[in-house]
Amino acid sequence: MADGNPILVIGELADGELADALAPATLGAIAAARALGAGPVGVMLAGPSVGDAAQTAIAHGAEVVYAVESPVLADAPPDAVVAAAAATVAVAGPRIVLGAKTLLGRDVMPRLAFRLGTALASDCTSLALDADGRLLATRPTYGGNADATVRCLGTPAVASLRPGTVDALEADPTRTGDVVAVDAAIDASVVRTRSVERVEQAAEGLRLEDARVIVSGGRGLGGPEPFEQLEALASLLGGAVGASRAACDAGWVPTSYQVGLTGKTVTPELYIAVGISGASQHMAGCANAKAIVAINKDAGANIFKDARFGVIGDWAKVLPAFAEQLHELLD
Repeated sequence: MADGNPILVIGELADGELADALAPATLGAIAAARALGAGPVGVMLAGPSVGDAAQTAIAHGAEVVYAVESPVLADAPPDAVVAAAAATVAVAGPRIVLGAKTLLGRDVMPRLAFRLGTALASDCTSLALDADGRLLATRPTYGGNADATVRCLGTPAVASLRPGTVDALEADPTRTGDVVAVDAAIDASVVRTRSVERVEQAAEGLRLEDARVIVSGGRGLGGPEPFEQLEALASLLGGAVGASRAACDAGWVPTSYQVGLTGKTVTPELYIAVGISGASQHMAGCANAKAIVAINKDAGANIFKDARFGVIGDWAKVLPAFAEQLHELLD
């Protein structure tokens, strides 16, 4: 076994048919832990059975996997996952604990930090260590208009990472590591909330969170019909379609399209904003895109402050011309 485990990642198993696969956000958290260079990385996996997910974690950079297996962990009830994580921290003795700000992570990580008597740096987009080995966590603030770097003084330091901010390491199937069984002795009575039904939302194409290219529309489009052009452009680029809150509130597209503080947080390679003013609520959800391209007829639109490239003009003229040029390049 690796000597000491200075960094512990609270992992998640993926949903769906591959119940023993790792969630993509966990792979990113492992990569972030490795990038800190603070020593070996441990990963906690909790479920009825972790299966092949343990070897997947090792292949992607973990030195040791702490497996917490119990029937109580079926469907990952947050109460039970917190108990499993606390038990693993007691065994591993890490000085840094990382998780992903997923739906489950938003519930588990604050409660884990409270149980450990420390603070949580949430929704981090960058992690580093200072000269004393303390965790420096950078996260968006003021609705995504600024970044704040905080020095984590608690022991252990606990932080949650925004999904998509760090790419997973390439898997190395030849890597070896240890799998340690953790007896968390989780009693069913700790579970106060249970999942009674899961409804999969029908969606066409890529999920916004997984798309490397997103074409989003806002109030400036004027109605639902222009989203057909956005769909066509997104399809051409192999991406997905998003929207501002104003467009969703108007009923032009489903709320599942919404990007922003009250919608989805995305980190694509390319984010094309069409007719979006760039309110702080929206930018909080897309500010970490690698490149933002803005199309807006208002030269004073706030989004141009964040855009790498901007086009001032009527989207109805700009978008068809852009699509035509793109077709020529791809043909």
